[in-house]
Amino acid sequence: MAVPKKKKSRSRRDNRRSHDSIKMPSVSKCPQCHEPVLPHHVCLECGTYKGKTIIKTKES
Repeated sequence: MAVPKKKKSRSRRDNRRSHDSIKMPSVSKCPQCHEPVLPHHVCLECGTYKGKTIIKTKES
């Protein structure tokens, strides 16, 4: 079984774990209704994507 020959320092261990943190998703505003929406997703409020109606909602 493979066993490390030397102890890894806290610095090397923490450098390896630097990318494991949770990041907040980037949120943009819908150009039609100005509600927050994820990029490259259909707006669930007005049902538009890139200026075209994709989902029929009660408002439209």
